[in-house]
Amino acid sequence: MFIHNINNESFMKNYIIAAAGLSLTLALYLWFSGEHDQGLFVGLWVPSILSLGALLKK
Repeated sequence: MFIHNINNESFMKNYIIAAAGLSLTLALYLWFSGEHDQGLFVGLWVPSILSLGALLKK
């Protein structure tokens, strides 16, 4: 019912922003918990996710 009222582009944008935010949060958690290499690795996901969102927007 309510699925038809959701704007697909807006939904995808929110999903991409949430994924990038979760990635950033995880990266910061890993970094400050002493797992520096894993924190850097996960931190590189953020621009990749945002780039994917820009690509899918076109």
